[in-house]
Amino acid sequence: MRIIYTDKIQMKRLNITLPDEIAKNLVSIANKSRYIAAALKEKMEKEKKQKLDALLCEGYQATKEEDKTLNEDWEKATLESWNKTRT
Repeated sequence: MRIIYTDKIQMKRLNITLPDEIAKNLVSIANKSRYIAAALKEKMEKEKKQKLDALLCEGYQATKEEDKTLNEDWEKATLESWNKTRT
């Protein structure tokens, strides 16, 4: 593995194996490394977002009953206050 230093980003040289169909589609791409890096970055960001969404859903489900009780308490307090101002 060879490390290439640039002004902005530290790069690593990798040897990868791709299916023939994908390799054929890359023939017309001028900068294959940049193209593959961008595709991988997009895929990893999408997976990271999906994991975060799943964790958020899990957290919301875990606190659903507590949030419902809290909301009911606030509704009661609001209605009591509103009824006092009407009379």
